[in-house]
Amino acid sequence: MANAAAVKQDKKATFTYEGKDRRGARVKGELLSTSAAMARAELRKQGIDPTRLRKKSEFKIFGGSKKIKPADIAIFTRQMATMMKAGVPLVQSFEIVADGLDNPTMKNVVLKIKADIEGGNNFAGALREHPKYFDDLYCSLVEAGEASGALETMLDRVAIYKEKSEALKSKIKKAMKYPVTVLVVAALVTAILLVKVVPTFQELFEGFGAELPAMTQFVIELSDSLQSSGLYILAGLIAFIFGFRTLRQRSKVFSDNVDRLYLKLPIVGDIIFKATVARYARTLSTTFAAGVPLIDALDACAGATGNAVYRDAVLNIKDEVSTGQQLQFAMRSSGIFPSMALQMTAIGEESGALDAMLEKVAQHYEDEVDNAVDGLTSMMEPLIMSFLGIVIGGLIVAMYLPIFQMGNVV
Repeated sequence: MANAAAVKQDKKATFTYEGKDRRGARVKGELLSTSAAMARAELRKQGIDPTRLRKKSEFKIFGGSKKIKPADIAIFTRQMATMMKAGVPLVQSFEIVADGLDNPTMKNVVLKIKADIEGGNNFAGALREHPKYFDDLYCSLVEAGEASGALETMLDRVAIYKEKSEALKSKIKKAMKYPVTVLVVAALVTAILLVKVVPTFQELFEGFGAELPAMTQFVIELSDSLQSSGLYILAGLIAFIFGFRTLRQRSKVFSDNVDRLYLKLPIVGDIIFKATVARYARTLSTTFAAGVPLIDALDACAGATGNAVYRDAVLNIKDEVSTGQQLQFAMRSSGIFPSMALQMTAIGEESGALDAMLEKVAQHYEDEVDNAVDGLTSMMEPLIMSFLGIVIGGLIVAMYLPIFQMGNVV
């Protein structure tokens, strides 16, 4: 029966409508239904007289509807938590949240979840129909909230978890984005100078009939190489980036080795280390506070760490804890957790407040990441400006050096 209901649910399509409500006001929107006739009947039940109704086309140019980002899921969770805390019924909460969403793809997913719940499924079961957007951890926490009768409280915890996780990711991206963006712009400006400006000076120098300085000769040779092989270099760079991303997605061994390398990088590796510890502590705190058994909570944490080294370590910790070992000793034997996290875990186990202690660990390392990112940005700004000055200034000096020398001779 459940399979038949799922098949029936899959056949539902989105219809756009325009019409008038009971007060004669013009209204428009979208509705999920199995057919146009059923959509009209549903609209009349809602007191809407449809003057225009059509099935929404699934065809998208270049394949594409707007992508649902983790930040969209975090916003959806926070809005649902707010609606539930205000006492709004679950189904009506979906309608209100869907109406306020700007992302049409996310809106469509929310309406499908609403329709699934109206068909008799529970909240967690409806979420599991969309594993691309709601992972096992998210669904398990919602399921625990439904089972305990504290769905609004659990949604609030999940919302905090998602918000903190996304804030942490944005901090890491912030640390990487600024220097990468500036270096890319610098590379583009340098390439334009070498391809467009240097050849003009080269024609001028050919009339001098004198030997050019070594620095100028080097820049001219670099310009010639870029003009003759620039497209090959660009194609090779694109192929490298595409190949790297493909290997990371398809090769577990390669992806794991890259994760290990990231942790060994100077400065950036320390930020990734602190962010990983923060994610581990935040996930374990949230799941344990939700009443999830420690073994299952550790299983969820393994995938949430975002790094292969810590994923494997947490799985080993889970095996040790399942044999009766205390969490603090299992973490200590892994050799990759900082002493502060170990001590707070020990205090939490002894006092029976493990979730609270782990939340403090998460908050501490999230603050550490924030400070490290700010420090890295402050340090990178003068370094990048100096680098740009040397590169661009060096090109300009190399081009004007023969002219200066000719002036001295005259």
